[in-house]
Amino acid sequence: FSLQEIHIKEPIEKQVNPHLLPGELLLCEANTVYKYIQEDGSNRGTYGKLVCTNFKIAFLDDESASDDNEPQLKNKIVGENDITLQCVDQIYGVYDEKKKLLTGQLRKYPEKLIIYCKDLRVFHFCLRYTKEEEVKRIVSGIVHHSQTPKLLKRLFLFSYASAAPSNTDGRNQTMMFDTLEDWRDELERTKGNVKYKAVTINEGYRVSEKLPLYFVVPICVSEENILKYEGRGIPIWCWSCHNGAALLKMSAFPKEQDDSTSQTQKAFLDGIYKTISKAPYELLKTDDLSSSLPSLQDIQTAYTRFKQLFLIDNSSDFWTTDVKWFSLLESTNWLEIIRRVLKKAIEVAECLERQHTNVLLIEESATDLCCVISTLVQVMMDSYSRTKSGFQSLIQEEWAIGGHGFFDHCSHLHKSDKEEAPVFLLLLNCVWQLVQQYPPAFEFTETYLTVLSDSLYVPIFSTFFFNSQHQKDTNTSGESFKTQSGPFRFLTVWDWSVQFDPKAQAFLNNPFYAEKPKPDKSQRKTTRFKHQRQLSLPLTTTKSSTKRGFFREETDHFIKNILGKRIGKLINSSDEPPNSFREFYDSWHSKPVDYHGLLLPRIDGPEIKVWAQRYLRWIPEAQLHGGGTIATAAKILDLMEEVQSLQVKMDEEHCQAVSGDVHSVPLLRNSARLSSLFPFALLQRQSVKPALPTSTWKDLEVEDDLVKRDDEFVDLTSDMP
Repeated sequence: FSLQEIHIKEPIEKQVNPHLLPGELLLCEANTVYKYIQEDGSNRGTYGKLVCTNFKIAFLDDESASDDNEPQLKNKIVGENDITLQCVDQIYGVYDEKKKLLTGQLRKYPEKLIIYCKDLRVFHFCLRYTKEEEVKRIVSGIVHHSQTPKLLKRLFLFSYASAAPSNTDGRNQTMMFDTLEDWRDELERTKGNVKYKAVTINEGYRVSEKLPLYFVVPICVSEENILKYEGRGIPIWCWSCHNGAALLKMSAFPKEQDDSTSQTQKAFLDGIYKTISKAPYELLKTDDLSSSLPSLQDIQTAYTRFKQLFLIDNSSDFWTTDVKWFSLLESTNWLEIIRRVLKKAIEVAECLERQHTNVLLIEESATDLCCVISTLVQVMMDSYSRTKSGFQSLIQEEWAIGGHGFFDHCSHLHKSDKEEAPVFLLLLNCVWQLVQQYPPAFEFTETYLTVLSDSLYVPIFSTFFFNSQHQKDTNTSGESFKTQSGPFRFLTVWDWSVQFDPKAQAFLNNPFYAEKPKPDKSQRKTTRFKHQRQLSLPLTTTKSSTKRGFFREETDHFIKNILGKRIGKLINSSDEPPNSFREFYDSWHSKPVDYHGLLLPRIDGPEIKVWAQRYLRWIPEAQLHGGGTIATAAKILDLMEEVQSLQVKMDEEHCQAVSGDVHSVPLLRNSARLSSLFPFALLQRQSVKPALPTSTWKDLEVEDDLVKRDDEFVDLTSDMP
């Protein structure tokens, strides 16, 4: 294309410099880089400077966002045009209109750069008008610093921690579980201290480097047994139910062992099981998650396919894939994995709640799927875990201190894709299902979950960085990690003031949270998103979900409905819940919800949905302007503000206290200007008109004239891969 064929903004004349964090260094830069706005498939965009630092890739132009266009949830660390090096997923170069994956040393430099991010943003940069030397420097620099393996202590986490002032305290009522007192307090809170004890045997990591310094075991388990196999084969306490039944986890012995070793280990396990099956302990049920749930490789494969549906290059690609949306969504298997994980959590909850049975979760390391199920069970059964501080404490206990391999699974060093697995992201997707089904039960919002998922890739926090407490401790010792004010401390992600100002933090808190139990059957009905794309898979013709549609003419109205009579085999008949499970499940769902009691997610077919806010927030075509649940929330918040203002007028002496409440809720003026994906979508953003190729419309018309049909069910199984 020529300069005449694109809508351009003249190159900036004035010098624009990046905002650098403490410890952040500018490594390379390129001027006269053209950034595309890929909203409608055109080549519109703006000129600016592309820079790479030891923390991020950033595009700088002289356009300061106006008040109307600035995102409401502005991040103080990562700007709208910033990509942290940890957030880079893949980088492609375009050579003669052909895309090529960029890794390692480059012999030829591309005319266009496409960066796909782990938070699903896609950036397109044109380098045709950039000086050749600058192109070489910036492309080589970006590829090297974001894709090439490096030493752990060279990562920005350490640069920032040694340079930044350590004057923040992010505990914020969050229990960090790095002290013995925290574990004892949790035992006391759950009344588990009668049968379980916090132990100090791993101080100095003399039992295992994989275990935390402190953990909880049954009182009857001796220190000798804990030491014998480096903590393997020992039931570790997670949580105690109100009836005394407990949730435990265990790191399994390796399966491939010689006969004599296997027999010895089996005898050891039998002794442990007998000890904790006798009074005062309840009956014990074991569950080997490695055989009852998908493998980490299956989870990674499913998510890799799933995320491709949302890494959209341009508007035309979006509408082209829209025709096969259901079959593409089902073929990823991601929603089915979420359903299976939630089903397993319900099974465990049934044992604890109804059968008063202890449940022992078993996994090779007890730090992956054990963390997922244990966290979900506690969110479902313990209302404290549905508060913000309670949920954060739970993540600390089970994941950060519990030894989940964030460093390997998030591929922070880019060493190997084999270890990569979105286990924590799977948990957040499952928790989101509960949040959107029972909003009043949670003190936090889906926006909180979304920014929590984004924080995985902001390497100034240690919370989601290391594989274990031992790895963190050993990498913060030594002379090189002392500042003028003493040994440095890593930041914790739970100090939200580091990323957001008070106004933005208000979006993380649910103004509709039910402070006290208010069983109300009418509140169980979930408000459905009416997005252009159907966000769940239909189960049968008698139970279909809301419509999805596409534009044919230049209008913002949905005009057609394409739903399948049955899209593939959505729930395995052999995988149907057993009778006792179905009885427990149906019985609970037939009663009014106690938002401070047990919560069971709805898991049948279309009830499992796509997390719209996280996966569709960067796709303008998937947004409803002035619509979605945010429009309803805006109206309610306006009423709340009006009521509070009247209260102020009625009672002047309490003005200060009440006005504080008023400002704790973001003021959503003029809900017609909001997008359904607010606060991530910008305000006053024009609706994007589809640029569908003529061939696509012809394909649609051939299929028995689908475009002209209204509210009919059409069998789309023929397009299944």
